[in-house]
Amino acid sequence: MCLAVPGRLVAIDGPEGFGRRGTLDYGGVLQEASLAYLPDARVGDWLMLHVGFAIAKIDPAAAAETWAALEAPAP
Repeated sequence: MCLAVPGRLVAIDGPEGFGRRGTLDYGGVLQEASLAYLPDARVGDWLMLHVGFAIAKIDPAAAAETWAALEAPAP
């Protein structure tokens, strides 16, 4: 099972290639992640993060839908 959480890319650091890293914002919580799998990621993109690696770009509507589901009260 894979759990990935969407975050907005707010900064990019490091060299191109495997060493490229970014800072993602999760509603005010910042976390660093590898951008090795997404060489075309740009500041402002919404990315799915799994175990420290950004693994996919998603559109803002999908990110908002995911966050709404995560923030909903448990049944």
